Amino acid sequence: MIQTTHQNYLLQTVSRWLLLVAVFVGLAGTPALAQTQKAGGRVLDEGGNPVNGASVREKGGRRGTATDAGGKFTLQVRPGATLVITAVGLESQEIAAGDNIEIRMKGHNAALNEVVVTALGIRREKSQLTYSTQQVKGDALTATKETGVLNALAGKVSGVQITSSSGQPGASSRIVIRGTSSLQGNNEALIVLDGVPINNTQNGNAAGVATTPTSSNPSSGVGGTSRLSDIDPSTIESINVLKGSAASALYGSNAARGVVLITTKAGSLDKKPTVTLNSQYSFENPILPEIQTKYALGDSGYKYFDGDILKGSTVWGPPIDSLVKAGIVKYNKNPMKAFFTTGHSYTNTVSVGGGAERSSYFFSYSNLNQTGIVPTTNFKRNAMFAKFTNRITDQITATLQLNFTLSNNHSIPEGYDLTDPLWTVYTSPASWNPLPYLDASGNQRVFRFSRNNPYWDLYNVYNNSKTSRFIPVLTVNYRPATWLSFTERVGADTYSQQADYYEAPSNVLGTVGAIAQLSTNYRQVNHDLIGQVNRQFGDFAVNFLVGNNINTVYNQTHQILGTGTSILNFDNVTNGATIVGKEYYTLTRKIGFYAQANVDYKKFLNVSLTGRYDGTSVLATNKNFYPYGSASAGFIFSELLKQPAINFGKLRVSYSAVGNDNVGAYSLTTPYTQATSFPYGGQTGFLLSSSLGNPYLVNETTKESEVGLEMSFLHNRVGFEVSYFDRHHNNLLTQNVPIAASTGFSSTSLNSADMTNKGLEVLVNASPFKGKNFGWDLTLNYTRIRNKVTRINGGTQQLSIGQTWAFVGMPYGVFYNYGYARDSATHQILVDDGGLPKISSGNVIIGNLQPDFLAGMNNSFYYKNWTLSFFFDYRKGGDILNSDDRYGFFYGTPKVTENRKDLVVKGIVASTKQPNTKVVTAESYYQRLNTIYEAAMQDGTYLKLRQASIGYKLPAKTIAKTPFSQIGLTLTGRNLFIDAPHFTGSDPEVSSYGTSNGSQGVYGNTVPTSRSFNLTLNVVFK
Repeated sequence: MIQTTHQNYLLQTVSRWLLLVAVFVGLAGTPALAQTQKAGGRVLDEGGNPVNGASVREKGGRRGTATDAGGKFTLQVRPGATLVITAVGLESQEIAAGDNIEIRMKGHNAALNEVVVTALGIRREKSQLTYSTQQVKGDALTATKETGVLNALAGKVSGVQITSSSGQPGASSRIVIRGTSSLQGNNEALIVLDGVPINNTQNGNAAGVATTPTSSNPSSGVGGTSRLSDIDPSTIESINVLKGSAASALYGSNAARGVVLITTKAGSLDKKPTVTLNSQYSFENPILPEIQTKYALGDSGYKYFDGDILKGSTVWGPPIDSLVKAGIVKYNKNPMKAFFTTGHSYTNTVSVGGGAERSSYFFSYSNLNQTGIVPTTNFKRNAMFAKFTNRITDQITATLQLNFTLSNNHSIPEGYDLTDPLWTVYTSPASWNPLPYLDASGNQRVFRFSRNNPYWDLYNVYNNSKTSRFIPVLTVNYRPATWLSFTERVGADTYSQQADYYEAPSNVLGTVGAIAQLSTNYRQVNHDLIGQVNRQFGDFAVNFLVGNNINTVYNQTHQILGTGTSILNFDNVTNGATIVGKEYYTLTRKIGFYAQANVDYKKFLNVSLTGRYDGTSVLATNKNFYPYGSASAGFIFSELLKQPAINFGKLRVSYSAVGNDNVGAYSLTTPYTQATSFPYGGQTGFLLSSSLGNPYLVNETTKESEVGLEMSFLHNRVGFEVSYFDRHHNNLLTQNVPIAASTGFSSTSLNSADMTNKGLEVLVNASPFKGKNFGWDLTLNYTRIRNKVTRINGGTQQLSIGQTWAFVGMPYGVFYNYGYARDSATHQILVDDGGLPKISSGNVIIGNLQPDFLAGMNNSFYYKNWTLSFFFDYRKGGDILNSDDRYGFFYGTPKVTENRKDLVVKGIVASTKQPNTKVVTAESYYQRLNTIYEAAMQDGTYLKLRQASIGYKLPAKTIAKTPFSQIGLTLTGRNLFIDAPHFTGSDPEVSSYGTSNGSQGVYGNTVPTSRSFNLTLNVVFK
């Protein structure tokens, strides 16, 4: 823990703020001229709303001020002076100075001059930014009809990769910006909601699916929900992605991995209530991989097993058609098509927003009810959001917002566990009918031993999760002078979750039944105190910001496991004959002090400097404070060129160094853990953890250089943005690093590695046609990132990360497992004397999960009241371990095994070094491939038609006499087309291990992706 007392911290904070106020007062002093006159008035936008923070300065002079929350200003100027008014996102104006004047500001037409939200929730004009950022409007998010925020972003932002874990309702998603930055720590971007960091970890399963729950391992495995699914997409105004370290340095350590800024909707001043009703219905059909359904349960091509009297596990039997003709078989159905069903989603949202002269409000309620493509699975979410802003005085404005969500998730286990029904479905024969799943005696009907009937699993093995989440944020802005403001923001992210796992006893598996309960209480409290100065000194505009941040995270988990259940369908842990409980508790704290200076010269030269000093409780006590910062500049050269064809041109450069404490709590110490098989005889036993604590851990550092070019042409009809970055991640904090067994421990945590990411990002915007009745907008994005691990501690060349590895000199995410044995001279496959490929003597490198590049293309058309859009997404390369096929090779179910002709394996015989001529059966060949992981490595290249929609709005004159000001209907399709020429699974974008680090790129035994169609009715009341 940080060795700073609360009293000392308060004294330090007070002294810093006293110094800050003194500096501000000093900046306020500007010489006054003897002969002046008073100028004053109000600045409004096109809609008549007051413009807060607009710059008002005397042309040719040094005097300047800014408008208050009501858009009002006063300024002493020379007689006959001209005022220059500028505001973010609005066209500048010049007007003769006077008293009580009203100035109406027009919005910019250029897309590059849009207003975006930057670090700490500060709004700035995009043209003035000195770093790379990309904004996605809320309308573009809701147009995807995704129930989760992250999935709605997929493919839309350059430099960002998003993967989902499964097609189950509420399944987790993972977001990585500008490539992998940690070997075993968190690689996901920081999520910030209206200035407050929120949690996006994956949880929700009380028991794992990688192994059957036991008292020593009740929570291993995959699955669960990432917590960003609690946020209702319809409440989002925009999402801004801060990609580079220079953009995100002010947010502290967690921002080293990039930041996703979510800005929610708000009401408007002086506007009557606007009520909006949005109702959606969608149905989802599974995108199933092809399997062979030509051959029956059996062996050797002629042996047939009926699955009832004669059981077996392989589908290498005779052709089903021959058995049907002989009257032996009457059932013949694709087991996947029989098992999966059509899913349905219903979403209803009502919102109301408006405001009076000094206040505004926005309220939203949304109900989501989704049933999955796996029978019995579902996800339900009730989300309520409210935001209220009030100008208490001319100097004080306060905003209070509340986000409350209740969600319920019912799911099946996924992954490599005998209780996962998909493992059985994906290797089932088409010749055996699994229904009814119980016989006349009430016992399971199975075609093979050691696997439950998948339909029995649906009702007897499942996960339930209930989550209650509350995110309150209070922001108070105090502006004692037009050039000076203070912002106090305090927010919390709290949720409680009850996750239950139920598994009935199974005579087939020989299990006794288990019930696991996982109760989680999470609380993150974030506080920022920010002071800002905005001054105009002739042609120079100066913004200076200082602030203090305190972030505390509390996480407590209670886990109870009951094994040996006796009462069926009684989902209570007391149903277990043996009950074992555990408690996990962490408390971490961060303190940060930060500053930023922005200097603008004549709106074409911008320089930005940031600095931050962080303290954290998870690092060594004498090394837990560390400084970092950034410097960036932007040069708008189009202001000097004055070329009519070039509307905008900006060159920007930046350099940043960001510290990070990316390691778990209490890694400094060696904790005790409960010993295996305890409690025993009523006695509890504990042992030291096998992972040795390291009290000398220090922060890791990300250093990044970036250069970018932004341009627009032809009256802003065509524009592009290109960024090149070079990131170096040094002293990476790595857990579970193996150490010598002679120490008495198996692993420890170390500052053990270095890694680099170099990349190119391209964004192109074009409007080939733009007219009154017809228009076409086109957006293209491209991302190319090259990652390399450059060092691992102590000269080690490789480090295991679950099912993937890190190798020095290679990209992160190496697949290192059994491959083909190859001749060292010719690299040909070696074949044994029986004619089958030989297995490598040990692990070999067989692939890497990093893609060559990512790209996306979005087209939007409008014709009068009609709209049409479609979005293509493309990935080139990136290897995938298709475990469904690897297991299926043994059973004979992948589509490739349908060709059952005898074959000769191409290669050379290991014993003779001569070309192989031995003929082998397809069954023996593919069952050998089952043991060779390399045979299941597949190229993950894909092209997706991710989204297409067509919409129509009723003409205004048609509904003029109705209570409605707008009525619209939209039909949207998702995943309408997926072309993955080298991948035989459902969706190459899916990574079965969700947000976890260790096994990205592994695909196996998960619910497939769905193709869906959505119909949306949107109604706005007058």
